[in-house]
Amino acid sequence: MNGKKQRKKVLLALMMVLIMMTTIACSGSGSGGGSSQQSAGELTIYTALPDTEVPVYLNAFEAETGIKVNFIRLSAGEILTKLQVERNNPQASIWHGGPIDTFIAAAGEGLLEPYTSAEIANVPEEYVDPTGHWSPFYVGALGFAVNRDWFEEKGLQYPETWDDLLKPEFKDEISMAHPGSSGTAYTVLSTILQLKGEADGWEYFRAFNQNIRQYTKSGSAPAQNVALGEAAIGIVFAHDGLKPSAQGYPVEVTFPSDGTGYEVGGMALIKNGPAAEVENAKRFIDWTMSKSGQELFEDSESFRLPVNKNAEPPAGAISIGELRVIEYDFDWAGANRNRLLEEFTAQISDDSNLQ
Repeated sequence: MNGKKQRKKVLLALMMVLIMMTTIACSGSGSGGGSSQQSAGELTIYTALPDTEVPVYLNAFEAETGIKVNFIRLSAGEILTKLQVERNNPQASIWHGGPIDTFIAAAGEGLLEPYTSAEIANVPEEYVDPTGHWSPFYVGALGFAVNRDWFEEKGLQYPETWDDLLKPEFKDEISMAHPGSSGTAYTVLSTILQLKGEADGWEYFRAFNQNIRQYTKSGSAPAQNVALGEAAIGIVFAHDGLKPSAQGYPVEVTFPSDGTGYEVGGMALIKNGPAAEVENAKRFIDWTMSKSGQELFEDSESFRLPVNKNAEPPAGAISIGELRVIEYDFDWAGANRNRLLEEFTAQISDDSNLQ
């Protein structure tokens, strides 16, 4: 009897161990499911918007939805490069911000996943991608941010045309980002080549390069250089030039009378991004394009122009309709991006030693 009782005790102990192991395994599986569920409550984005601006949008989105957003800030050109490197294992779900020229190039390489938000019904047709690879959420025109104090001290007139930037009195006084890293600067490059034709356009950039102080990495940096008196002129999108002006710096924004280019700022789903984040990524796009999401441009003091026709633009923003803009060919700019950047690097300046 004692032997049978002992065997029963051993068997009972073994059963208890098996039950505990099964419970732990189920708990681990549940924990994994919980981890997946927690991950479904998060979103990872690459953004080309300034560090000082993007938290306004992400904090509002998180407060409204409960979805935690993690972001990495890079320029548009750097985001494209990162997606090319991560093609087989993307680490983010959303590309947020930057001119659509770069998105068109990315779509051509199969790096984006099509998605069409219901909010697209509130957007003018000229800002819509018929293939759905990118979604629009702001527009802005290229302009010249000028340091008022410098011009008053020198007794000079603000530049009024692109050719004015070639004047010898502006030698080493112009700040612009490098088109290899910056979507803003690539829009400048494409604008000049579309406005003047490629032969004359490259000739223009050879002369323009003589007046460059230094190429920057970020498209918004030239406005800050002008604000701090480190350059007399910065080539930027209007919203980046208007921001330091509103903050009290001696910066004014003018526009070339011979025509200027403009951007449609985009966002897109990254192809094969984290599967648990896909629905939240779509929700983020919907929210960003909504009236309430678009009207946060006022809170961020960014002066970006909303694409949702129901949203009010920020006070002080300059409408595209008030300017002489060229018939900017976004498809041409996107399709020829690699070729034009290679030529700029070979003929004008490489992208080493950027600030």
